[in-house]
Amino acid sequence: MRNRFLGVPAARTLRGWVVALALTVVAAGVSSVTAASAQTAAAPTRRPDVIFVPTPEPVVEAMLQIANVTKNDVVYDLGCGDGRIPVTAARKYGARGFCYDIDPQRIKEANENVAKNNVGTLVTVVHADLFETDLSGASVVTLYLLPSLNVKLMPKLMKELRPGTRIVSHAFDMGDWKPEKELDVDGRKVYFWTIPKR
Repeated sequence: MRNRFLGVPAARTLRGWVVALALTVVAAGVSSVTAASAQTAAAPTRRPDVIFVPTPEPVVEAMLQIANVTKNDVVYDLGCGDGRIPVTAARKYGARGFCYDIDPQRIKEANENVAKNNVGTLVTVVHADLFETDLSGASVVTLYLLPSLNVKLMPKLMKELRPGTRIVSHAFDMGDWKPEKELDVDGRKVYFWTIPKR
């Protein structure tokens, strides 16, 4: 009588199990490589449109105050730099925030700022091109770009943001779209708009 654990049928079963396991491991490896490649491909590669100039803290405070930010808000900072606006919104007001920047160095600094201020449960840092980003989740959008970029961004803001969403810009306006409010903070301008009803 043939030992079923040592005979040919058992060997074939064992070989089949080993082959199946090997194929599973290979498939998992290919999937993870494909996922990693997709993430790499999705990362923006073009150069930033503006150089990073930090917004002074008094201006950050004024921007959040003029927008009347509360814990119920979701603040999107487009071109976030070191993430100080969403970090302050989270730390002081309990708001959720998203930091968007195309520059990997700024993303690194924003992540460090989030960690340093212990607001990782409220603030998410995203390496992305702001012109390719879905803005529909924001209740407040903050900007410190350039006049030409603000104007270029305006149709996207109008299309994707819900009526009532607040927009605040440090230093630069939106061309023909006149601000509802305008502040002077230590010689620096802050502009405020609300997305109108459609």
